[in-house]
Amino acid sequence: MSALPRPAVPGGAAVAPGTPTSAVPLVFPRALTIGVIGSGRVGAVLAAAFTAAGHRVVAASGRSQVSRDRIALLLPGAALRTPDEVATAATDLLLIAVPDDAIAGVVTGLAERGRLHPGQVVAHTSGAHGLAPLAAAGAAGAHALALHPAMTFTGTPEDLGRLPAISYGVTAPPQLRSLATRLVADLGGVPEWIDESARCLYHAALAHGANHLVTLVNEARDRLRDAGVTRPEKVLAPLLRAALDNALRLGDTALTGPVSRGDAATVAGHLDELDRVAPESVPAYLALARRTADRAIADGRLRPTDAELLLGVLADRRKEEVG
Repeated sequence: MSALPRPAVPGGAAVAPGTPTSAVPLVFPRALTIGVIGSGRVGAVLAAAFTAAGHRVVAASGRSQVSRDRIALLLPGAALRTPDEVATAATDLLLIAVPDDAIAGVVTGLAERGRLHPGQVVAHTSGAHGLAPLAAAGAAGAHALALHPAMTFTGTPEDLGRLPAISYGVTAPPQLRSLATRLVADLGGVPEWIDESARCLYHAALAHGANHLVTLVNEARDRLRDAGVTRPEKVLAPLLRAALDNALRLGDTALTGPVSRGDAATVAGHLDELDRVAPESVPAYLALARRTADRAIADGRLRPTDAELLLGVLADRRKEEVG
């Protein structure tokens, strides 16, 4: 008796006997029919990138006039529809690009109103969440996918040029990994597989690096203006670009400055001036200086004996702040 044929999977590979059905990759058409709910900075740009890759973005929703203008600019071939209508039109992939805390409510509402259907992929673009907010989609027979671009967006066509080679934090069930890999490749990116339990930590790392960097740069810009520098961005640009490049290449070895040298008097002077000119900047400076000292000591760049006076300055000033 001849053996039964093995189920086919994308790419022509065969599934080994005994493979759980849930692990068999699902097959989707090469060009997907896509809808996007939430045409903010991320959703509209990703949808435009999918269009450029040959997929059909047929419908998009946007509540504000800014979002509607963005749809007209980036997605001229997509119809402006309500979220319910977008979900119905998105036969292959429904992209949910709403604020993190709204994802579960949007998906649950769509499921309760019968707008999701079996076989449809429902994906969100949040970095902080995995598949949990999409539970209602799974209950409706749809497939859940978390697809987060590790990039900052302006919501303009210029964003499209930043997408090639960026990373995407992906959380997907086994049967969707093949599709997720293809979608990321279509966007010109690289997948980083993030466990469900690690999504919040993954996102905290990105926010700590990118969002706080913006705050830090603007704090430095403001203090330079206070010092009489008329074009602080001209002073900062080469310095910060070099510091970022060195940090990414060299890690803690790239650290320079008074904290890494244990120059307690210099740091104390910084704190005195900041307290006089911009006291709101003191707590952030203190926190970053202390964390910088910890890393410099751990890396062996700053000996604990050399750091004693510096750590004392930071501790005393912190007590004053708390007091």
